[in-house]
Amino acid sequence: MTDLNHPAQTLPAELDGFHVEIDPARERADIVLERPPLNVISMRAREQLRITFEALDADTRVRVIVLRAIGEHFSSGGDIKGFLEASPEHVSKLAWNVAAPARCSKPVIAAARGYCFGVGFELSLACDFRLVTDTALYALPEQKLGQIPGSGGSARLQKMVGITRTKDIVMRSRRISGRQAFEWGVATDCVPDAELEKATDALVDELRSFSPLAQRTAKKLLNDTEDSPLSIAIELEGHCYSRLRSSADFKEGVEAFHSKRKPAFTGL
Repeated sequence: MTDLNHPAQTLPAELDGFHVEIDPARERADIVLERPPLNVISMRAREQLRITFEALDADTRVRVIVLRAIGEHFSSGGDIKGFLEASPEHVSKLAWNVAAPARCSKPVIAAARGYCFGVGFELSLACDFRLVTDTALYALPEQKLGQIPGSGGSARLQKMVGITRTKDIVMRSRRISGRQAFEWGVATDCVPDAELEKATDALVDELRSFSPLAQRTAKKLLNDTEDSPLSIAIELEGHCYSRLRSSADFKEGVEAFHSKRKPAFTGL
């Protein structure tokens, strides 16, 4: 495992079903699910993933985070037996752990092929960008177990596609393809299976080309105003715009534009 430092917690030497790769030269960190063949995500792993996202958020080497998996499938979901063994208090923390990508101030990309079910889908929904392939299948199959999604899946999905499509997916445990997810606005892009890594690399490099400060500001603003009335959202957007006007990155961006050169953003 790549060395990570969390400001308040210590990560174990061996992570449960995933590992972390950091490439300082590309300012990129990859969280890689690796419990083949289906990359089942354990209860313990959910808490470790939350701590990992928090550690990477504080890591100055990292600009962009990628959540991906080894093998043919992103994840078939959670460890079913673990739900029966977990205490009610532990279960109550699941949604907070799975929402870690959304709370992270840095851009987070989920890159998925094959099965992306249950908590795997919920983790993807908490990310900022979702890249899928033609082989990808999204699903929230909890109805088949006599349950409902418990980590934000139905709530986040309803914001994206509306109540009718969400009921169709949740109440029928319906699977939707990567192509359909893209057409419905759930996935950012759908690419051929062999091109997922190339598309992920390209998006990482594109995001790195922007001001880190402007990226953090945009993500927080959009998250904070998702449920706001239009007038409040416009007001908050104006305050954020005003603050960025005094930043060194905005000055650099304007000077680079007029000089017809590539800006060298510092995040200040």
